[in-house]
Amino acid sequence: MSKRPTLDEISSFLADLKSACTIGGDFSELVARKAELLERIADAMPGDQEAADAARTARAATGKERGDE
Repeated sequence: MSKRPTLDEISSFLADLKSACTIGGDFSELVARKAELLERIADAMPGDQEAADAARTARAATGKERGDE
C-alpha cells in the first residue's frame, strides 16, 4: 500500500496548479500528479468506492491529456 499524501505534498500541488492557471505551465504533469495523489488517497482508504472512482477518473484523464485515449 502506498503512503497517504502529506499536507505538504497536497499544498505543493495546489500551489503549482494555481501558478499554472495564472502564468501557464505543464498541465499534463499536473494531471499526472493529481492522479497519483488521488490513487494514494484511495489506497489509504480501502472500501471507499468514491475515492477509488475519483482516482480511476483522474488516471483516465492523464491518458487523455497525453493523447493515449
